Amino acid sequence: AIMKKIINDPNKYLSEMLEGIYIAHQNQLTYVNDDPQCLVTKTKKAGKVGIATGGGSGHLPLFLGYVGDGMLDGCSVGDVFQSPSAEQMHAITKEIDSGAGVLYIYGNYNGDIFNFDMAAEMADFEDGIRVETVLGADDVASIGPLSQDEKTTRRGVAGIFFVYKCAGAAADKMMSLDTVTRIARKASWNTRTLGVALTSCVVPRVGHAGFHIEEDEMEIGMGIHGETGIRRGKIETADQITEEMMNKIIEDLPYAPGDRVAVLVNGLGATPLDEQYIVTRKINQLLMDKGIAVHRYYVGEYATSLEMAGVSISLLKLDEELTELIDYPANTPFFKQL
Repeated sequence: AIMKKIINDPNKYLSEMLEGIYIAHQNQLTYVNDDPQCLVTKTKKAGKVGIATGGGSGHLPLFLGYVGDGMLDGCSVGDVFQSPSAEQMHAITKEIDSGAGVLYIYGNYNGDIFNFDMAAEMADFEDGIRVETVLGADDVASIGPLSQDEKTTRRGVAGIFFVYKCAGAAADKMMSLDTVTRIARKASWNTRTLGVALTSCVVPRVGHAGFHIEEDEMEIGMGIHGETGIRRGKIETADQITEEMMNKIIEDLPYAPGDRVAVLVNGLGATPLDEQYIVTRKINQLLMDKGIAVHRYYVGEYATSLEMAGVSISLLKLDEELTELIDYPANTPFFKQL
């Protein structure tokens, strides 16, 4: 299939996208170091723990869309599906530190880990800034059973939104770096995600699909860059797909009757909202049957893969502390909650 996109030069895809973002959100976002890939909030809060994320482009609103009030303070932006540099993350770290230290929250990918660990070392060595790190590693398709210390073999996918939300609220409430880090770890550990993909996606510089799925097929558990999932097979009904995914998510944590959750139903880039709400109603039925109470639903595009068709479901298991942080107001260019 030929590439069919509303773009100009594929090599300018990232720079022109960022140009548009800074135009549309000029009251909230700016950049440092003369580098548009070093995106930071304009509404900096003195004395607050700074929170930074980063990752490749092609996933909007992940990662940069959550920079703003009550969430993140900065984001280093890589090329499509590529990690940003250590230097970019270091520049952001210096900018968002206001004396209380900085927390990095990003997905569990080797390139990001390598670069952001280096940035943290630079910040500590050159600037005396203390940096802590919490990884998003919520994809139940990545490996089999796990214990808490083995969690890092899992990919980070859409559920990182819950980690941003809880840690961002904690930082905005002026909690210490140790506390914000503890909360981010708890939110990350309590989050599980599984996705289903119906189509591939096309990286602009490559110009053709990264992999192939037959017209009548789906793949359960595919990663957000097209990584292999749990199984591929003929497409099923929304209810069948949702039930298979929910069963895997629920038994992974596991859950008990009386538990409370926040639910994220996330479109991967080319899935109509109609279909996301059809999935949502089935999730609600399944959770009611299991005696699991839903505190809040989030439905829409939170972490995409260019024009991939498909959906992911994330559950965050709540306690009192996390519930309060989930409910805390936030205002970013791509996410608003009063």
